[in-house]
Amino acid sequence: MAIPEKVKVAVQDRTVHVEGPKGKLSLPIPPDISVEVAGGKVVCRRPSDEKRHRALHGLARALVANMVTGVTRGFSRKLELVGVGYRAAAGARTLTLSVGYSRPVVFALPAGIAVEVENQTLITVSGVDKQLVGAVAAKIRAFRKPEPYKGKGIKYLEERIRRKAGKTGA
Repeated sequence: MAIPEKVKVAVQDRTVHVEGPKGKLSLPIPPDISVEVAGGKVVCRRPSDEKRHRALHGLARALVANMVTGVTRGFSRKLELVGVGYRAAAGARTLTLSVGYSRPVVFALPAGIAVEVENQTLITVSGVDKQLVGAVAAKIRAFRKPEPYKGKGIKYLEERIRRKAGKTGA
């Protein structure tokens, strides 16, 4: 994959280090895969066409590509709160959720993650590490997963909730 102008990629001691305008990332390389930086490109090589080597080759290539994308553009995930009285508020390194429990849920944000709350019901989780952004968004969603009868809960913005029919009168 080609390396953008403002990004520096270095490989040392079986670890890939990527540095760009949005931050720094590093990743250990799987054992049988070799990664080289040559001619403005990052090249991943595998020793054979064995199934395990092909799988690790694709994994390493995708992870390095995600690192380069993360330090140039970054990643974000949007969550929506659906329900009467459900709201969110962002503080300094915390996210406070009122999602139907007796007390608000206070979630401490890990380093490298930024959270933005728009109109109290739309949360944007962003950062340079794709895996960390997805994991934090999943943890926030897990506080109140959407239920299938009324659709209340915390859902991804692009997620569609399959609704079930409720009880019917006799």
